[in-house]
Amino acid sequence: MTIIKVKGRGAENLGRRNLIINGAMQMAQRGASSTTNGYASLDRWVNSYGGGTVTQSQQALTSGSPYNDGHRNFLRATNTSAGSTAATDSLQIYQVIESQNLATSGWDSTSSSSFITVSAWVRSSLAGTYNMRLYIYDGNKSYTSPIVLSANTWTKVTKTIPGAAGNTVNNDNGAGMFVNFAVYQGTNNTDSGFTTNQWATFASGSQAPDYAQNWRATGSATFDVTGVQLEVSSSATNFEHRSFGEELALCQRYYEEINVTGYFVTGNSYSTAQFNAAPMFFKTKKRSTPNITFPTIGNTSGTIGPTNATANYVTLGSVLRSYASPDWFQIYNNANDGYSGFTDDSIMQIYSYGTTTITASSEL
Repeated sequence: MTIIKVKGRGAENLGRRNLIINGAMQMAQRGASSTTNGYASLDRWVNSYGGGTVTQSQQALTSGSPYNDGHRNFLRATNTSAGSTAATDSLQIYQVIESQNLATSGWDSTSSSSFITVSAWVRSSLAGTYNMRLYIYDGNKSYTSPIVLSANTWTKVTKTIPGAAGNTVNNDNGAGMFVNFAVYQGTNNTDSGFTTNQWATFASGSQAPDYAQNWRATGSATFDVTGVQLEVSSSATNFEHRSFGEELALCQRYYEEINVTGYFVTGNSYSTAQFNAAPMFFKTKKRSTPNITFPTIGNTSGTIGPTNATANYVTLGSVLRSYASPDWFQIYNNANDGYSGFTDDSIMQIYSYGTTTITASSEL
């Protein structure tokens, strides 16, 4: 038997190297567009802005350089309502990486001879110098590197960053580091004498150099990004494409939508006004005990009643509550939540008219 050894890039272990989740922008469980300040449309990506309104949306790619790399979606930030105060306006698009994912990645965050590399496709309707920022939570250290863009042109950005003393990363499920596309920051947070491309202790008033262009003051300006990869390497490798199912499961560790319709869970009453439903298990174990939210209660949302009394349904009251763990949640109510008419110690079922959505969030 002859064994052939191939040297060079093709011999590298290229699997499971991207620490960014949803870097190809294919997941948008919350919907295709949102003006929410925080976790908005695309999974794992924060839409953080000050002044005016910024819309985050998932857009389709049909041609261009990212398309040729296999990308079919991108994140777009649109300056829906322009800001008016240069000192406080801002837009930052970032993802927070779970600390233990970074701690066990193989990157020695404290060593100047150990490197991580960020690569991404970015585009803006407004030419100028933007910034990519990293921030390590446990060490309170930040790193800012400029991104120079021509108007309306996709640009492949690659930044290789060494570790440095003080870059502490805990091995836990808290916030480890964010990767941030800082589209605009007002002068309250910038510094004309700021030094880029080095780690420094975070200072709120000195996060980046002053911006020559004001994206937030430009009506309908857009900023696009896709193909975001963070890897332990001194150079960028080709983007790690994952299947839709793999990416969805990774996203659901932090946010999951449970769509319910008809009779979707059974429980029991323990008075004429109180009940406990059986546990409902998540598709993916959550990062931590999640926050559970329910749809608005009303005639179109659901009714509840004992299964041993056909057509004897009792309209839901004003509140649904839940116990939760990283693995499951359980719906219940309290005696003062506005329910009545149950048969004590009876089997119960919760019913939903149409399809409604329960959400579970354990975002960083």
